[in-house]
Amino acid sequence: MIWLELLIVLACIFVGARLGGIALGTVAAIGLVVLVFILGLPPGMPPRTVLGMILAVITAAATMQAAGGLDYLIVVADRALRIWPAGVTLIAPLIAYVFTLASGTGHVIYALLPVIAEVSRKAGIRPERPLSIATIASQQAITASPISAATVALLGLLSPAGIHLQTILVIAIPSTLMGSLLGALAVMWKGPELKDDLIYKDRLAKGLIEAPAERTALEGVALMRARGSVMVFLIAALLVVALGLFPGLRPSYTASVAGQESIERIEMAPAIMIVMLAAAGLNMLLFRASPVAAVKGSIMNAGVVALISIAGLGWLGSSFFEGNRQFIIHSISGVVQQHPWVFALGLFVLSVLLASQAATIVTLMPVGIALGVGAPTLIALFPAVNGYFFLPTYATLLAAISFDQTGTTRIGKYVLNHSFMVPGMVATVSSVVIGFFLARLVL
Repeated sequence: MIWLELLIVLACIFVGARLGGIALGTVAAIGLVVLVFILGLPPGMPPRTVLGMILAVITAAATMQAAGGLDYLIVVADRALRIWPAGVTLIAPLIAYVFTLASGTGHVIYALLPVIAEVSRKAGIRPERPLSIATIASQQAITASPISAATVALLGLLSPAGIHLQTILVIAIPSTLMGSLLGALAVMWKGPELKDDLIYKDRLAKGLIEAPAERTALEGVALMRARGSVMVFLIAALLVVALGLFPGLRPSYTASVAGQESIERIEMAPAIMIVMLAAAGLNMLLFRASPVAAVKGSIMNAGVVALISIAGLGWLGSSFFEGNRQFIIHSISGVVQQHPWVFALGLFVLSVLLASQAATIVTLMPVGIALGVGAPTLIALFPAVNGYFFLPTYATLLAAISFDQTGTTRIGKYVLNHSFMVPGMVATVSSVVIGFFLARLVL
């Protein structure tokens, strides 16, 4: 029966991934109906704490965008990239990484891509090089950002084992940053120079390359509000990090259980929710972030898709695992404990199918915990969930291709030999290997 149940789970993942968007969660719910109502499996539990934290972070980021904060960050990035145009292949991924690290979402790359394409083309640098690794770095940083949905999900799962936010960050940030830089080195000299690229020459001759559109400058009150919203968001993010690094900063309260009173300290999950929702409120009150614009913005839209996907997939995965816990643990626990790379491969493959780091964490990490894989190993394997690039169907990859008017960033003849494969594999594998080394050194 387990194989039929597994087939249902995989079919839901495959169909949901093909349909895209919120279909990952809604189709998973259909599988949940089959498993629970027809096959009699226990219903499991949706990842409620994780969903709450993600919702709070997304709301804060969406209000920053509504106040013009995202536009302001792009102006800053534009100036940084123009300082050393010839080094755009190294600078672009660093900026993309920092922006994602600070904002908690890889969707900031959409606004950076046209800037990177323009700067590299004017400098005579093949745009494929910085565009490909910047796109990869923006996703690597998701598994290092203290406020990303993926990190929040991992923290929620590992907290019962005594793992704190700083434990994750001290491994994830150096490993993914170094992995991204190694990915940049892997493409520094990739392909012919721009002036020698045949496709670029053909496009240039046909007049298919247009001058970049002028961006509206932020001035006066609009600039002040944009800067203020960014400051509020970044301060909130730093406060979250501080609360994780120094638990003593979290407020305490008196709890009464069975007539016994005890002093409890607030957990990280509610702390994150309170701080980020308060940041959203401040952006609305102080910097006129429109509630309507926040809801309609790209960050909130992407966040809602992630919430629905995680709710459905997490619940489906929980039901399947709880219904077959003994069989799964008995069958594969020994192999996974002796060969952690097997579990890393599983994370990578599932992330290719789901195209979501957070959904992959919620779906598969509980299995790793139940199999007895140590928390340090799970943290080291965290970057393995960045397999979204393997198939050139993810939105940020397609956006990078469309913004490169020179045609150097492209999907290859054999599909898998696309522009993002080399930097993606180098960055992901390097991050996991470095993570293993750091985990042994730090923990």
